[in-house]
Amino acid sequence: MPQFDPAFFAPQLFWLAVTFITLYVLMAKVALPKIGAVLDERQRKIDDNLDKAAQLKAEAEAAVAAYEKALSESRAHAHSVIKEASERLAKQAEERTRELNAKLAEQIKAGETRIAAAKDAALNNVREVALDVAGATVARLVGGAADQAKLEAAVAAALKEAGQ
Repeated sequence: MPQFDPAFFAPQLFWLAVTFITLYVLMAKVALPKIGAVLDERQRKIDDNLDKAAQLKAEAEAAVAAYEKALSESRAHAHSVIKEASERLAKQAEERTRELNAKLAEQIKAGETRIAAAKDAALNNVREVALDVAGATVARLVGGAADQAKLEAAVAAALKEAGQ
């Protein structure tokens, strides 16, 4: 093997040094700047993307805050509308109740008036029936017609005793 022969060591070391220096210069002047440029571009894109992500996050947080504010305003508005509607309905119910109570009071008063009139008519009928019965009884017992004034006085006294 010629590589292990000491006579060939000097030329091998020379060519090793030339090749190493050439590759080192090529790497330092051509390949490494391109790789560095690619890495720099990549880092710049990553930084831009992080900046955009931070900006979008801030916009999303602002949108969420606006949404929550609008939601709370909507809830407050809904509560006020419901409150107004319930107050209005309660007021209407109160008015209807008042009207119904007034109407019922009028009907009760009219009914009491009718009952009083019917009672008076019934008492007058009782008086007339009592007069007729008393007259018929006296006529049957005595055999003749009774004095109308005495009959009326007797019926009035009997009704007064009965509390009518």
